[in-house]
Amino acid sequence: MSAIVEVRYFNSFVLKKVVDSGNTPVWNGSYGIPNYNPGETGVSSYGTITPQTNNETRNWMIEESRIRGGYNNTSTTFGPRAYLVEEEPSARFRGHALIYSGIFNSTTGINESNVFSVGEDITKSLDPAKGTIQKLYAEDYYLNIFQEDKVSRAPINKNIIYSAEGNPTVTTSNMVIGEPQAYNGEFGISRNPESFAQYGFRKYFTDKDRNAVMRLSRDGLEEIQRYGMYDFFRDKLSGLDSQYGLGRAFGMWDIHTKQYVLSLQPNQPYTVSPTGENITAEYYTTSFDESVKGWTSFYSYEPAMGTSLKNIFYTFNNGTSSVKQAQLYRHNSESVNRANFYGVQYKASIKFIFNPEISASKVFKTINYEGSNGWQVDKIISDKTGIGSIDTGWETTSTGQNFDKSDTNDSIALIYSYNEGAYDNFGNQFPALMTPPINRAGFDRKENKYFANIVNNSPATSGEVRFGNQITGIKGYFTTVTISTDTNTDPGGMKEIFAVSSQYNVASY
Repeated sequence: MSAIVEVRYFNSFVLKKVVDSGNTPVWNGSYGIPNYNPGETGVSSYGTITPQTNNETRNWMIEESRIRGGYNNTSTTFGPRAYLVEEEPSARFRGHALIYSGIFNSTTGINESNVFSVGEDITKSLDPAKGTIQKLYAEDYYLNIFQEDKVSRAPINKNIIYSAEGNPTVTTSNMVIGEPQAYNGEFGISRNPESFAQYGFRKYFTDKDRNAVMRLSRDGLEEIQRYGMYDFFRDKLSGLDSQYGLGRAFGMWDIHTKQYVLSLQPNQPYTVSPTGENITAEYYTTSFDESVKGWTSFYSYEPAMGTSLKNIFYTFNNGTSSVKQAQLYRHNSESVNRANFYGVQYKASIKFIFNPEISASKVFKTINYEGSNGWQVDKIISDKTGIGSIDTGWETTSTGQNFDKSDTNDSIALIYSYNEGAYDNFGNQFPALMTPPINRAGFDRKENKYFANIVNNSPATSGEVRFGNQITGIKGYFTTVTISTDTNTDPGGMKEIFAVSSQYNVASY
């Protein structure tokens, strides 16, 4: 018996009716039965129609391609199809080889992208021992090929002919991809093609397997992590996928600041420790500047990807529980507060070391800086003392853990910025001052230079004449200083710092 079923679109098809074991008609289709909602039952001339689920209604069973199935009605075709007959239908995956098809020209309408002529030399194979091909980048007349353990380049529409002396000569050829040439150095892109970024004739990427961050330019391959960041990348790249699962290294080019931005991120936001608590996986976003040949800064944001367009650097942040989709963010904008990323305001901080007269034990008494108002000193910590002494003096704390009380170091409390450290005779502090401030608990200013005394905040140790927090200055061979922006002085504005110094005395025994 024939049936007339109104279809929704012209190129839709009449669907086949099947019968289940209970002799109940069931219709299958991407839209289900016309005028029928899945999950409900209906009645037709064939009886009760069984409820359909969304998955079941996507099972097409094509009966014919005629509209309404009438005699001489308009028909639709299945469209172009590509057929391939294989005598031995067994697939081979060659991750180290290249193959190219016929030409594609949208202007003339030529499309041979599905043509792979076996009569032409259309394949290029690289060394399989160097791993799979992870990245291809076409540049002028060359194709850069990034394998896991090797970087090569092949001429495009040209080929390389070697003379009897072994000297290469580039000549015009009808070959799409010429003979590949490997760059000097056993470096590759590992399995992180997302770390690739380029600007001009320079290409940047990471080689996680060798704990290296690489630059490819006209003079070949160079390791750029050696510019002051060798230990950092050795630890972070080697641990990128060892503890938290497979991690990623996103590489971007900031065209505004002319810097290569690299973000090392684990694949999972956290992991469960053996004791049961969640440990947040740390990410690190840093930048490399060619003008100073060094890594200039760490950033607080965690990008999902980034790109530069017309002198503007954009990134996408990772979706959170409240924001499911990644958001586009424009960097280096004057309309947004500094150190503000994706709507979150961060504090800028600098960490450095005071270490004059290396072999002398010193007492650091003051800290001074030249720059803008709004800087505070979060902490100053001296080197540890007492390690390796005969009388270690182990003690047990309330948590049951032992510690060596002779393993101590001097530290200080927070040194307030010029504004936040101001207070009046009534005890009011910034910003609730009732009268002009006449006292400073932190930095004071003279001749546009800021200075503050260092007050020891360490616990008392045996042998001291005066207790730790009553002593001016901290003692040690060197001190680690962390200085940051405050929260009340021109929030989001520009704050500069040019030089930081300390007055000290050489300790006498």
